[in-house]
Amino acid sequence: MPEAYVFTRYGGPETEALVDIARPVPGPGELLVAVRAAGVNPVDWKQRTGHRRPGEGPRELPAVFGNEVSGVVEEVGEGVTGFAPGDAVFGNPVAGGYARYALLPVAVTAHKPAGISFADAAALPVAAATAYDGVRQLGLPAGATVLVTGAGGGVGVAAVQIARGQGLRVVGVASAGKKDLVEALGAEHVLSGPDFAAGVRALAPDGVDAVYDLVGGDVLEAAAPLVADRTKLISAGGKDLVVGLGGSPVVRARTAAVLDEVARLVVDGGLDPLVTATFPLERAAEALRTVEDGHARGKVVIEVSA
Repeated sequence: MPEAYVFTRYGGPETEALVDIARPVPGPGELLVAVRAAGVNPVDWKQRTGHRRPGEGPRELPAVFGNEVSGVVEEVGEGVTGFAPGDAVFGNPVAGGYARYALLPVAVTAHKPAGISFADAAALPVAAATAYDGVRQLGLPAGATVLVTGAGGGVGVAAVQIARGQGLRVVGVASAGKKDLVEALGAEHVLSGPDFAAGVRALAPDGVDAVYDLVGGDVLEAAAPLVADRTKLISAGGKDLVVGLGGSPVVRARTAAVLDEVARLVVDGGLDPLVTATFPLERAAEALRTVEDGHARGKVVIEVSA
């Protein structure tokens, strides 16, 4: 039976296990994909603790980790058009992707361009697509200044690159260890910590035109006063808090069209997914700890052998 990395109940890392599961069967509008790579995101470990997206019910346990994958189509479900066995694809799985096989709904699945590796493609459906959706939501004119908190993580590095590609000035908040990375992407680095807002004020004395928050909590609260127009305050890290501060959560499109667009950016050289660490499925626990502990630079990916 194929392997999958799961959590058996809600809680901490002690709930995780590599297990054998039945090979999934695609339903109408679904693809069965042999996974080649799975992106690792903070939402993965948050779901293990019981976190749910708005409108999302409890997961059936044991639940497979993972929210973005790339791979090769094995079977297509009833009514599927535009995809066939053997196609290389990437997208958001129905119920987990740290596995040998995953089900993908065609609505959020795109063909992988030949010029993109499976590892890079697996970094796009959550991290890069979230970054793209947020920058588009802000709708800033060229020359405007946007503050990105959590600029050294998977979504952050994509947001910095996409914003710079649109002619925006980017101020990125990140740890000292990620300073070189943030600056290499074209952003002005501000050291994270309790006094980061003062660092932003030193670079932008009159405040910034927009804030794209990827951290939430105290960081979001400290960043909010830096932007006068709270309609330009968005967050993917503190969705409830940002509303109370007068801003908005990042609105996710979750469409194949967005996946095609971020893939085009990669092919054209405007976006590097910055996969900085890869782990085999057997070491999925290490991959998840790297992200959960906040030590990841760029994007962490689990690679699954054919």
